[in-house]
Amino acid sequence: MKKLGTLALTLTLLAAGSVNAAEVLEETKDQTTGKATGGMTGMMIGAVGGPIGALIGAGIGTLFGGEAQDAAGLSDRAYKVRTAEGDVKVLRSPNNEFAVGDKVETRGNRVYDAAALADDRTYGGAYSYRD
Repeated sequence: MKKLGTLALTLTLLAAGSVNAAEVLEETKDQTTGKATGGMTGMMIGAVGGPIGALIGAGIGTLFGGEAQDAAGLSDRAYKVRTAEGDVKVLRSPNNEFAVGDKVETRGNRVYDAAALADDRTYGGAYSYRD
């Protein structure tokens, strides 16, 4: 029984690798906010026609919400990155800017600067000689 627990813990820790090294390929636009707002607005307007109208309104609102956000120039930043496994993913990064070729780390659906994270791990969040 003890070996089974050790095996389960080992497999869990090996599978929990949520931080991946990646490289930025290009910057793209992200219209998630516009799509969500358009979908909610369309659902509320379409609800006049009942449940089917709400579904149709939400779909149409989602389509036009993303386009409206893009037309207004309010798109958020997203980046196409190539992970260590060779997969290409589009990940959001509203607070950080990266250049093509930068080394980054992915956590969930966000992109973080690999060098800054390495410094935080090295110094444990303490002030360094560079601060």
